[in-house]
Amino acid sequence: MPLHAHTLPYRKPELSKHYWIKDNILPDPSTVVERCFNKETWIMGAPWRPEPWPGMRAPDALLSDELAIIEDWVISQTGVKALRPQGTAVNAVSGHNNVQIVGGGDAVARPHVDSSKLCDYAAVLYLHPHPPTKHAGTSFFRLRLPDGTLGGNICPPPYESLSQIPGFEKGSDLTMWEEDLEVPYVFNRLLVYKSDIVHSATSYFGWNHELGSKRIAAVFFWKTVA
Repeated sequence: MPLHAHTLPYRKPELSKHYWIKDNILPDPSTVVERCFNKETWIMGAPWRPEPWPGMRAPDALLSDELAIIEDWVISQTGVKALRPQGTAVNAVSGHNNVQIVGGGDAVARPHVDSSKLCDYAAVLYLHPHPPTKHAGTSFFRLRLPDGTLGGNICPPPYESLSQIPGFEKGSDLTMWEEDLEVPYVFNRLLVYKSDIVHSATSYFGWNHELGSKRIAAVFFWKTVA
């Protein structure tokens, strides 16, 4: 089925309504960075294995007291009653409180939404102390239609992901999307967003021979508790 103007609804991302930013969220981010870069066991994603997520990841990025800082702030900003963190990974999607490291040659931007089975809200914590570019944070996208006009950016119910929506059966690539808003990569910045908005890492950096040169971030997924 061809894509059209009503394939996806559009919601202009608004700060403090659809996404939230907190700089200097952790009091001791350097300890977190050292812990994450020194993980001994990694799960490999694309391009090494046929996974929907790129690079390499490992669980337990933050300790319980650090997680509490993150979650207390998210609850205070979003107004939700409580958050339930994702447990076991769903369909091999990178799990809650994982650190993810991706080099510049490992991946490109891949606009997507996070499965509604997985979460209502997601977040990313940027952890590289000296990123070579600020244009490696997170971008929100809207659909670019075949005639060049712009469509929407929200995965509507009852669909759980873009792949279930007619017109996306064969997936999508960056040529089908227009960047709507970019949140720059800043050390110790937390970005929280409603997970049904089409988004992606803006870009990646680093070299395969040097782990410490790569884009590093912790990712989080929560369902809300009624």
